Amino acid sequence: MRTIAVFASGTGSNCENIIRYFAGSEDVRVGLVLCNKANAPVVEKARQRDVPTVIMGKKSFNDPASLLPILREHGIELIVLAGFLLMIPDYLLAAFPRAVINIHPSLLPKYGGKGMYGHHVYEAIWEHHEKETGMTVHWVTGEYDGGEIIAQYRVALSPDDTLETIATKEHELEMKHFPQVIEKVVRERFANQ
Repeated sequence: MRTIAVFASGTGSNCENIIRYFAGSEDVRVGLVLCNKANAPVVEKARQRDVPTVIMGKKSFNDPASLLPILREHGIELIVLAGFLLMIPDYLLAAFPRAVINIHPSLLPKYGGKGMYGHHVYEAIWEHHEKETGMTVHWVTGEYDGGEIIAQYRVALSPDDTLETIATKEHELEMKHFPQVIEKVVRERFANQ
């Protein structure tokens, strides 16, 4: 059994979907949800599903002495960012080499980088009249959205699409594919252990 942590900052729809997907799995379990905002809806969603939850502000998050013992205590082997808005510090990437993945709501490298998250991404896609969009899962590095791409999924757009329909189409891809990509990453990463 491999244990993952989900880091999230907002509503937690991806986090809840991941928890639900791995419920009852013999291979992967969500052992921890970490959030940087005490009042974020993801906190209550994780607690309702009996997943240990930690609230950690930016200062503590950037302190190895605060975060690393918690991850060790919960036996975390892979970290999944699901709408987590803090930059991942170098010490965490060093402690979890090639073991931190992120989801991004566009087809990277388009519309990635600092400040490009959520509605900012959808607005850019809409303003540029893109004919398609999608989601990207990638390895996390010290550069915003700069890590190697693990998987991408696409969806067609039409001139009639609004910001809301663009967001809905992309979100549907996340719900369908993100947990499966996590499962594949875990399987490949720990294949020989």
